[in-house]
This record gives sequence, structure tokens and C-alpha cells, in this order.
Amino acid sequence: MFDQASLTAQIASQTGPITPLLRQALQSGTDQLDEIFCTSRHERVVEMVHARAWLTDQILMLLWQQYSWPKGVALVAVGGYGRGELHPHSDIDLLILVADKEPPASWEASAQAFVTALWDLGVAIGSSVRTYSECQTQAKGDITIATNLIESRVIIGDSDTRKCLFEWLMTDDAWSDEAFYKARIKAQQDRYQRTNDTEYNLEPNLKSSPGGLRDIQTITWIGKRHFGLRYMRDLYQHDFITEDELSFLYRAIEYLWTIRYALHLQNRRPEDRLLFDQQRKLAAFFGYEDNDQDLAVEQFMRKYYRVAMRLAELNQTLLQLFDQAILRAHQPDLVIQVNRRFEIRNGLLEAKHPLVFAKQPFALMEAYVILAQHPYCSAIGAATQRLIRTHRPLMNDKLRKDIRVNSLFMELLRSPKRMSHTLIDMQRIGLLSRYLPAFDHITGRMQHDLFHIYTVDAHTLKMVKRMREMLLPRDRQRFPIATRVIHELPKVELLYIAGLYHDIAKGKGGDHSKLGAEEVKAFCQQHQLGKWDTDLVSWLIRHHLLMSMTAQKRDIGSPEVIHEFAAIVGDELHLDYLYVMTVCDIYATNPELWNNWRASLMRQLYTETNRVLRLGLDLDTPIDHASLIEQTQCDARHLLVEKRLNPAAVQNLWDKLGDDYFIREQAATVAWHTQQIIGHQSNAPLVAISDFSFNDYEGGSQIFVYTKDQPNLFAAMCAIIGQLNLNIFDARIITTDDGYSMDTFIVLDNEGQTLDQTTEVRQQLQDRLTSALQHPKDFAYLVEQRTPRLQKLFNIPTQINITNPKDFSWSRLELICADRPGLLAQIGLVFMRLGISIQKAKIQSMGERVEDVFFITDQNGQRITDNDILQDLEQQLCAALDSHVKQTQ
Repeated sequence: MFDQASLTAQIASQTGPITPLLRQALQSGTDQLDEIFCTSRHERVVEMVHARAWLTDQILMLLWQQYSWPKGVALVAVGGYGRGELHPHSDIDLLILVADKEPPASWEASAQAFVTALWDLGVAIGSSVRTYSECQTQAKGDITIATNLIESRVIIGDSDTRKCLFEWLMTDDAWSDEAFYKARIKAQQDRYQRTNDTEYNLEPNLKSSPGGLRDIQTITWIGKRHFGLRYMRDLYQHDFITEDELSFLYRAIEYLWTIRYALHLQNRRPEDRLLFDQQRKLAAFFGYEDNDQDLAVEQFMRKYYRVAMRLAELNQTLLQLFDQAILRAHQPDLVIQVNRRFEIRNGLLEAKHPLVFAKQPFALMEAYVILAQHPYCSAIGAATQRLIRTHRPLMNDKLRKDIRVNSLFMELLRSPKRMSHTLIDMQRIGLLSRYLPAFDHITGRMQHDLFHIYTVDAHTLKMVKRMREMLLPRDRQRFPIATRVIHELPKVELLYIAGLYHDIAKGKGGDHSKLGAEEVKAFCQQHQLGKWDTDLVSWLIRHHLLMSMTAQKRDIGSPEVIHEFAAIVGDELHLDYLYVMTVCDIYATNPELWNNWRASLMRQLYTETNRVLRLGLDLDTPIDHASLIEQTQCDARHLLVEKRLNPAAVQNLWDKLGDDYFIREQAATVAWHTQQIIGHQSNAPLVAISDFSFNDYEGGSQIFVYTKDQPNLFAAMCAIIGQLNLNIFDARIITTDDGYSMDTFIVLDNEGQTLDQTTEVRQQLQDRLTSALQHPKDFAYLVEQRTPRLQKLFNIPTQINITNPKDFSWSRLELICADRPGLLAQIGLVFMRLGISIQKAKIQSMGERVEDVFFITDQNGQRITDNDILQDLEQQLCAALDSHVKQTQ
């Protein structure tokens, strides 16, 4: 790898700069290391990481020797390089450390020339030049600098100054033991907060995410400061870590280093994020293959998530030990006796003797019930956590059926406080998956898309946590109905059970809702739930997608859709349970999904269905549309009284709108539209934007357009709206009898907010829409926009399903395809070419894909029944949308 004698001889005979020689030697050595890694992978990764640091040391020493240095100057490696670790594109962090006694004139010129030569080597260098006193000053004010200096080592030069600096760093004059610990804990908490406090992020960071390399380093740093240790293994000598834990840490380091080494090689730059495209490449590199249940990338990431979960849990255990040793070492013990098996010592639950779980295995569950319920218990002590981890195998089939354990688990679910956090603690230590074996199947199971940002188990526990938070006053404004309804549920624990099991069958093939509904029955029977309770939980799981799909894909402005949904739900209690479950499911899937629009859809569906169920309407009796239309018009006239509009003009306009308009629109919207149209005194298109919604349920800004009907209107309007970074969530299109188009769009900005605070965007939107509507064909080019990075990664073939529901005048087209800017405009162009009119559209983004529903008619306003036309429509849509996907690959 490196012939030092030969290189030294070449340097001696070199008349010009030596950096080309050193750069060539460094490149040759790193190429050899990379080749060894690619053939050996994890088997030699530790050797490769340390060998790369050693190779870099040799090159730097040769370069250092080309300059004149006084005795009190040293080249020091700091940070990760200071630990002797170097990945292919990691920064090489260097410190030129100068003793205070050395005058600047004796070293400044050499330091400047050396740093310049470093950059000529072509490697990523992070360098600084500081005196001993400067290091002290900066280390006192910055925990990161202090930590980097603790991990320093001398490459070449004076070692005495660095030794003195290290010894000073171990004193209270720099950072006291307590202050250092608190600062490092604060840094970890901030790091966790930036990653949603979960090891299960969609694109985790190998270093900084929970369960990443930084968790291991934090333990090592605190150990070095507290004990003056040099290596992580020294913690074992101080009884701070067990042999099994130390072995796992070494395996975890080897595993994460293997991924990081490969990640650097593939990116050819420093990159610690497991981005979507890199996950796929790494899965292939490590030999994973797709199977019937999981993609190769999902198998690869599942192993990562499981290692990260175990590492995060061990990090918390060891930090708790440090907390006791550093912060509470001199505090008197406050001991509260719980029972014969447990006591609470200084807020931590401790087993009274090491054989508690061996002699009474049911205590494994009892410990977590105490954690959830005892007001003076904040956590389970580290020693007891180790006992639980050791005795997890005792949670076998026999113990799972023990009535004491079953009763304790139900008691945990009924605990008024800390229930969800306790379940998370059980999962991290591996006990929840032991008690519910089906849960192990979903642990670490990811879904390789942009819609589900957590693994299935993390999503499930976040959903239960969100259910618990609905009970708190703080969420009443954001979730007004759910926070009220959940307090009225007779048995809230049934909701939690449904939450735990709603996705339990994912990855097992088939409909996971149906499979989960059957699987939960065994749980309910084992835990002695009655038949009614069992049937309710099973029904909730079987239908847990029903409400969101109805709200987002069906025309819930139609009374028939509301009655159909109400018939499935059956009664108000089932509706209440399903509503809270659906809201929590959406939020826990991805918090960004819960915007004003989705909230309004759910609120509308719940309220309308609740009214039908409360009034006990006959769901089999046809709806009296004539009475509904008459009531809507009467209410709208009442609202228009103060506007002093000509009644004849109002009636003349309404006569041209058709019955569907008055069936689907609320009176307030009808009144506003009427006022805008009659008051419009211009031949230009009418474009109005509401500052608030005229629908009690709509949670977006309403754009209302009234103009002469002509081809390409829908495509042009969608293009303009998309150009201004606004998202369309609903569209309603009506063509009047006299040839005008009345179009309503509900939009939100990219932050999920309405436009009432963005006056500039509102004016741009109004101006550009007005211009586009006068010449809509000129705006077809606007559909070509840049596709974001993540969306380019998913080649989703377009799927189209067209149906003609009975008793409706329109055809229903459901479209699933890859999301991209300008999609709706592109779809609109296809409709325009084929002479197809859009009556209404429901727009739903599902991460990397969309699931849109269009209610369409032919040019005569009739549903499309000609199979040739339907086939042509499907082919043209697929051709247009799939060709776009191919262009992004």
C-alpha cells in the first residue's frame, strides 16, 4: 500500500514541488484500500478505516518534514481523524498546535506554506492554527471544540503541549464533569429534535440520527471526560458496560461503518444521509434481492432500522448510568417501596434482586405498568433494563397466555398517563414484540415511498401516541371534533388496540385490513374482551381506510355518497371511533399530510354522516333532491337580501346552472358566486379569490372563475396555479346553459396554508389567470416544470380505472401515477384533445404518487359509455404521463 523508503528517496531527488508525488502516493494507497473493501465488505471495514487514517498520517508527516518548525509546534489530528478513523471522503481535521513560548515569527511562514500545500494534495482538509492559550479560550466557550480536542492525537512534532492541553481539558477549569455531561446531553437532545426524535426517518443520517454513530461517540466522549478513558472498551473495566453490550457496540460500529464506507464511495463525496436513491444502490451492493414480500431496499433498510433501534436504546441505558454517576453521585437516595419485587430509587424503578424476573416472569409486564402509573417513577433503572433484556426470552407462548400478564397489559392500556411512552419503551427494549409476536413482523419494516415517512412499527406507536394526545387540552383548537369525541368514547382502550393492530398484517400479502381484522380477534379473546368489544375493534381495523378514502376520493358533496357511507358505519358510536382513528392515522403517517384541506374533508364527512345517523334517516329511501335544491336557493336568497341584487337577474342566472350545482354547493357559496357574477361589469374573465371559505368545512382558499367556455381552460388554470407553487385539492367545473364555465378551485400553498396572508401571490394569481383565460391555448407550454429529486426516483406506471356509477350523469375516472409539477395541466390537455369535460376533481397527493379522481362527461354533459372513447382516453393519458416519467429517469 505504501513504500515509505521509496517515496522518501523520490522526495529527496525531487527538485520541484513534492505535492504531486504525495498526492499520487495517497491516491494509490486509497485505491488499494477501496478495492479491498469492495471485495471484503464488512469483514475488513474496521481495518480499512484505520488504515486510511494511518496512510494519511504518513503522507502528512512527509509533507510536514519539508518545512522548518521550532520545537514547541505539533501537527495534531482532531475529531474523527483524531480517533484514527477515516472514511473515503471524510474531512481530515488538523490542528497546528503551538506552545505559547514560541514566537510567531518562528512558525507562521511554515504554517502558512504547509496549509497551502495541504490543499494541493486534493483532499478535504479542515485546518486551524492555534496556540495553547487560544485552544483553552475556545474550548471553554464551545463544547464541540472541547470534545474535538479531547479526541486529539499528535501526528508529528511536540507531544508535550498536546499532553498538557488534554490534562487541562480533564479539569474543572475547562469543563466540569457535570457541565460537560449536560452540554453533551443537550447536544444530543437538539440532534434528536432535528430528526423527529426517531431512529425511523425516511432518509436517516448515519451519523446524527438517533441510533447513529453519534450516539456511540456521545457515550465515548462522556466516558473519556468522566473516567479519563482512551478507548470505549475501557468502560467495561469500570463496570459501566456489560460484555454483551460492548460486543454489540463493536458490531454496530462495524455495520454502520460498512454502510458509510460504501456510501462515500458511491457518492464520491462526503455523504452520511441514506437518501432514497442511495438506499437502492446500497441494497444492490450488499446483495439484497426483491422477494414476494419485500423489495431489496426494504430488506436492507429493515436491518438498518433494527440496529439503530437497539443502539438508541443502549445509548439511553448508558447515559442513565452516567447521569447517576455524574449528577446524582452525592445526592442522598430517596427510596419508595412499591411491592416485594420493585422499589423506586431516585425516581427510577429498580428490581429488588437480580432473580425477580427469573422467579416471577410476569413481573416483566408489571414493571411497565408501574412505570406508566406510579407518579414518582420517571424511568426504569439501567440495571433493571439489563435484567429485562436478559430475561426477554421468558416472554414465551406460555407467559403470553398467563392471565396475570394479560390483565397487566390491559391495565397498561387503561393507564391515564404515559401509556404511549411506555409502549415505546417496551418496543425499544424488544419486549413489546415478544408479547405481541405479530408486532415483530412490522418492526423496522419500511415502505419505500414518500407517503409513509416512518417504518410500520414507528407509525403504529406514533398513532397510539397521537390518540393519547387527543385527550389533552392543548390540541382542542387543531382537532376540535376529535378532542371532543375521544372523551365520549366509552372504552378508549379499544381505540388503542385498533391502533396497535391496524397495520399489523402489512407485508403478509393480501388485504392487510382484512388480515389484521381477523388477527386482532385472537388478541381480544386472549384478553377476555366481550363479543361486542371484539367486533368493534375488528370492524375498525377492517375499515380503517374507509373514512379517509371516502373523504378524499368520493364526492362527499353528494347526499348519496353520505348515505352510502352512513350505511356502512351503522351508528354514531362506530362513527366516533372511526373518526378519531382516521385522524390519528393520517397524522402519524406523515404530519405534513394533515393540512387545512384534509381536516375540512374529514370534518365535513363526519358532520354530515353524524346528522344522517342522528336523525335516523331511512338510508334505503331515495333522497328528495327537489326539496334540497329549493332549500339551498331559499337560504341563498336570504343571504343576498342585503346585497340588493335584482331578483330577476338572480333567477335568470340560477336557471342556467343546473340542479347538480345546488345539490353540491352550500347556500353561502351560491350567494357569493351569484354576487360576483352579477356584479362583474366587464367582458374580461371573472377571477375572484376568497379570503375565507364560504363552505363550513373547506379549509382552503377558494378561487372562483367565470368565463366563456372554450378548450384548454382547465389545463391553463392548473398550469398558472402550479407556477405560483400552489396546490389544488379540489376542483368543481360547471358549464352553464348559455356557454359559460364556472370553475371553483380550493388551493393551499406549499406550507398547507391559505392565501389570506399572501397579498402579493393573490394579486399575481388574479392577474395571470385573467390573462391566461383570454387565450388559454397559449399556456400549454407551462406544464413543463422541473421535477423534484425525490419524485424522480419513482417510476410509477399510470393506472386508470373508469366506471359509470348507477344513477349518476357522469363517469368516474380514478388515476394513480407519479407526482410531478404540472400534472393536472397535462391531464387537462388530454381531456381537451378528446373533447371531454371535467365536472369535478378530487386531488390527493400520496408522497411520490397522486391518486386523483375526475368526474367527467362528454361535450353534451352525459356520461361516457362508448368503449372505444374510454379506451382511447386511457391510452392517451398513459402515453402522456408515462412518457414524462421515463424522461425523468
